[in-house]
Amino acid sequence: MRHKSCLAAADAQKIVAACKVEAEKNKWNVSIAVVDEGGFLIHLERMDGAVGQSAAIATLKAQTAAAARTPTKALEDVVKERPATAAFPGRLAVQGGLPILYQGECVGAVGVSGVKSFEDEQIAAAGLRAIK
Repeated sequence: MRHKSCLAAADAQKIVAACKVEAEKNKWNVSIAVVDEGGFLIHLERMDGAVGQSAAIATLKAQTAAAARTPTKALEDVVKERPATAAFPGRLAVQGGLPILYQGECVGAVGVSGVKSFEDEQIAAAGLRAIK
């Protein structure tokens, strides 16, 4: 048997806290989702003022990044070249989701929604820096 690292609830809380600092610094109201490597929700926070739908979108961005093991921006770029890939089930190819990599393996992902997509990713990246 091999041993496998996994994302802990404390890690997810650190990520969300750092994301919130970045969002608040810029006066952005967003939702932040952290999922495990299987795409199952560990932590979801919708900041005051964030639109309701942003919670579902942030979660789907995180699930997509975890499943693909790549930033959702890369998938968004693929859709531009091959539009049919947008129809893949259970996937949201929109910037703002980042995989969480540990020792070369994906242990989860973070997704953010509520502002422009590149700003969502900026917030998600701030969250990842909190656990590096």
